[in-house]
Amino acid sequence: MRFRTPALGVAAVVISALLTSPGAQAGPAATAVRAAGSDSATPATAIERPARGGADLREVTDALSQSVRTAGTAWGVDPATGQVVISVDDTVGRAAFARVRSVAQRFGGATRIERLPGRLRLHAEGGQAVYSGGNRCSLGFNVRSGSTYYFLVVAHCGTVGSTWFADPAHTVLLGTMASTNGNTSIVRYTNAGVAKPGSIHLYPGSQDIVSAGNAFVGQRVCRSGLTTGVRCGTVTALNQTVNFPEGTLTGLVRTNVCSEPGDSGGPFFSGTTALGLTVGGSGNCSSGGVTYFQPVVPALNASASTSTDRTALRPR
Repeated sequence: MRFRTPALGVAAVVISALLTSPGAQAGPAATAVRAAGSDSATPATAIERPARGGADLREVTDALSQSVRTAGTAWGVDPATGQVVISVDDTVGRAAFARVRSVAQRFGGATRIERLPGRLRLHAEGGQAVYSGGNRCSLGFNVRSGSTYYFLVVAHCGTVGSTWFADPAHTVLLGTMASTNGNTSIVRYTNAGVAKPGSIHLYPGSQDIVSAGNAFVGQRVCRSGLTTGVRCGTVTALNQTVNFPEGTLTGLVRTNVCSEPGDSGGPFFSGTTALGLTVGGSGNCSSGGVTYFQPVVPALNASASTSTDRTALRPR
């Protein structure tokens, strides 16, 4: 009898469908800001956009990448103000904050510092559960190249094991690790008897996914996760650098969608379009917070460029 597991109620998209997806300029939207030379947080206010070029802002982000590796910090360009916003969570102490501020002060009004609620963290499990070793992670999306099927997990889950199962007892084999591209790991299905549905679980119900694309600032997005179900909001910035305690991740998308531990790896989507995998964030779904996701397009394009099977590349 064909085995179908409800734990695999995730989105299926075709790898080559993403190659022509457009990008967008990045930048975060702050909720509480701290001026680069100030010690007190102030509410976010409308600020006239300074006349700064992309090269000037890249100089700022390059300096931060070289000088600031403090866990609990993040940064990226805010297109609404033309500034680099440096985010600092509650774990950053006085001395570390002083170092961050000293870098920001070198660039004057080109930067601003904001305080994030809680602490930035990678969510170690979530979405629709898959298992490897003694760990549980989230299966984000099913993808395919020709007749070969894969699923995606965030890279910090991809390091926990090479063989993946649908249940904690490891009785239903799913597949084995194929590759890691950036912040996304790709697992190849080896069990033909496991269903690979083309939908996202919505707690309850489902959402069909027929394509994948790049996020843009202001886009309304939703995510699905095991802990908090479906939550929605907007994209506030692209191309973000985040210093988690476990390490630094780059190229992330920032949103005002909340998330909690257990939601990591769950799919971010807009309508029928797959956008990315939940990585982590700060705050919670009671008081609000910030969530970052890893875009799926770079990983899928990288996989398509190395695929030897270019036939029948179409949505399921």
